[in-house]
Amino acid sequence: MADENVTLDNLKQALDSKVMPPDVVADRAISNEGDNEVDFSATTAVSSGSLTPTEPQIDDQGRSYATGKRKDAVARVWIKPGLGKILVNGREIERYFARPVLQMLLSQPFISADRTGQYDVFATVSGGGLSGQAGAVRHGISKALTLYEPGLRSVLKKEGFLTRDSRVVERKKYGRRKARRSFQFSKR
Repeated sequence: MADENVTLDNLKQALDSKVMPPDVVADRAISNEGDNEVDFSATTAVSSGSLTPTEPQIDDQGRSYATGKRKDAVARVWIKPGLGKILVNGREIERYFARPVLQMLLSQPFISADRTGQYDVFATVSGGGLSGQAGAVRHGISKALTLYEPGLRSVLKKEGFLTRDSRVVERKKYGRRKARRSFQFSKR
């Protein structure tokens, strides 16, 4: 029976070393007190590039960078402490997004995190229309805020600002006028 336990331990260690990342295998302590149970107190969590670092990710110029997406639009967003100035493609927010609804969309992450007027935003956005671009910039602002202040993640996640809206335009099908619209029926 003891020989079986030894071979099981050897198999577990061999399997762990092949399947698990090396730093987790090194930290994992297997107890040899007859139960062959794994002691999880010594294991460390491996972060595989998640959005929640323990410390802020700030570059040399004091900015945090994130990418936001919505529909076909992709926005690259940089935030840094400032007076609340928002530039999109080098233009003021009032000139780029003329509709008040789109301007309100961009300010939502700051309002929910209670950081209105505390960060300057510089964004470059391409692809899609104005609505998709505004959604992409909002997504990028939210992600950049969590990188600058990791404590805001729970607030922004609860509001749904960190989730990428996966809805895209449905493709046109053959035999139809659009995705689902049929051609006009002609009786004769």
